[in-house]
Amino acid sequence: MEVGRETRQTRSLKTELKTRGEGDGSDLIIEGYFVVFGRETELWKGAYEEIAPGACDATLTNDIRALINHETRLVIGRNKSGTLSLRADNYGLWGSVKINPNDTDAMNLYERVKRGDVDQCSFGFNVVREETDWRDDGTVKWTVMELDLHEVSVVTFPAYEDTGVQARQAEVAQHRARQMEQRKQNLKARLKK
Repeated sequence: MEVGRETRQTRSLKTELKTRGEGDGSDLIIEGYFVVFGRETELWKGAYEEIAPGACDATLTNDIRALINHETRLVIGRNKSGTLSLRADNYGLWGSVKINPNDTDAMNLYERVKRGDVDQCSFGFNVVREETDWRDDGTVKWTVMELDLHEVSVVTFPAYEDTGVQARQAEVAQHRARQMEQRKQNLKARLKK
């Protein structure tokens, strides 16, 4: 199973989400970085991944939603409607969500972020283009060069989704099997001489 466009994935990070009020205080905002570029994350021992600067650039005009805990029924913002603003800079993908004061779920989330009870985020995407570095020490690192962003989420517990990790593990297993087969072929060739 190779990670690719057809495999929807999520990645999470600990960040510092903040709240603020605008105008007369009636415009409530949750904001912070939903993606950090160039930060190597260990998926499991010896397997790493990072998002390259510019990986989000081509996807920012997508119809992207801001969710609570990746729950599609808990939409708190959307860039198409102007309630979610996203911009990429050298550090990462920064987002600002305008909270609807008439939405109980959104207001509860706003208050939890304001108190510091919830301060982490995640994003859902498909890999468009990536580079794989099979290192001499047996470790591997994937660098996502371009992604197709679907959603950003404010989350209670950030964690890598099992399907993304399983796909990466399958890719490592396939690579190791190919290496083993190549070694066998090399040994057979030497024995024939």
